[in-house]
Amino acid sequence: MINKERLWKNLMDLGKIGKNPDGGISRIAFTKEDRQAIVMVGALMKEAGLAVREDEVGNLIGRREGTDPKAPALLIGSHLDSVFNGGVFDGSLGVLGGIEVLQTMNEKGIVTKHPIEVCVFRDEEGCRFNFSLLGSRGLSGTLESENLGYKDKDGVTLAEAMQGCSLNPQDFAKAARKPEEVKAYLELHIEQGKVLECANLPVGVVTGIASSLRLLVTVTGNADHAGATPMNLRFDAMAGAAEIISVIEKETKATQSAVGTVGRIQAYPGGINIIPGRVEFTVDLRDVDLEVGQRLEKTILTQAEEICARRGLQLQVDYMQRVAPAPCSEAIINSILESCRELCLKEFLLPSGAGHDAMQVIQLCPIGMIFVRSKNGVSHHPDEWSDQDDCAAGTNVLFHSVLKLAN
Repeated sequence: MINKERLWKNLMDLGKIGKNPDGGISRIAFTKEDRQAIVMVGALMKEAGLAVREDEVGNLIGRREGTDPKAPALLIGSHLDSVFNGGVFDGSLGVLGGIEVLQTMNEKGIVTKHPIEVCVFRDEEGCRFNFSLLGSRGLSGTLESENLGYKDKDGVTLAEAMQGCSLNPQDFAKAARKPEEVKAYLELHIEQGKVLECANLPVGVVTGIASSLRLLVTVTGNADHAGATPMNLRFDAMAGAAEIISVIEKETKATQSAVGTVGRIQAYPGGINIIPGRVEFTVDLRDVDLEVGQRLEKTILTQAEEICARRGLQLQVDYMQRVAPAPCSEAIINSILESCRELCLKEFLLPSGAGHDAMQVIQLCPIGMIFVRSKNGVSHHPDEWSDQDDCAAGTNVLFHSVLKLAN
């Protein structure tokens, strides 16, 4: 069994880095707070007896050797960066839980055939450059040179931010691992939803991760006087956008599995007495079933075109991100379920609606995930919370699962 007091102390200490006055965490990728977290966790890795290095995209990796020097490594871990005003547990539990597992192994004198690596993936959240899963893309070989040109709100490119952290962005391809070097990837994470809480269970086993499609939709009409333009003579971009948004809600609900979100909307020119001539809004569509997701996308875009044609508006759709659903390995799921039985925890399967680094690592090797109950299902918020016993339960499941997979 892992040391739950040590795990909890490390979680609370890490939660002080990037802490805001209201209690939330802002540890944005490639900032000084992000770097402070990397330094702290690197020290914990060394304390746990791991060999520590940082790869070409900034991933922090702590390695524990196995008895077979030619065996592929088992990867475990998550991320340390946060959203703006996020919580203490998102990402951090997977990293610190992974370190705790290996430190416990060292203390108990446990050896494994396969080497085990704790990976801290950089910029998982993607809230700075609107481009998520950077570190896991780099490790998986799916990062592209054009991605380095993405800019934050201040005009700083991703490449420039990497240079500010002593990384050479031109070397990003060297971070890619070969499939023969890696056996599997296992990630411990808070659920970020209410399923486990409603089931009154501390731990769940993930069956797969939903796809993620992000769109920027622009509807263009004519900006006119709000009082002098009759309703039948308007080309109102906001009215057209509103109708499209209602279609997104209706069609997403009809699938009974997908989720759709319009998280940001902006009207131009933005005056209270001006009919909007242009409206931009984001769309986030997710589903664990690839075919359902594809049908939903086609249905929404077809209806959006019809709405704009009927209203005399122009429609432009820019694709910001497309990530396919990531099914978890059946063999790894069974290993985790067996670990739950050994720990007298009820076996419970559930999908992940949120995205995770495992979505990229699946390009390299089989994946598995363990979820820990989230209080009130809250995440990406200062009130994000998972109880100490639940965090320990999830980490013990990780410990038992790692022993199986690494041997």
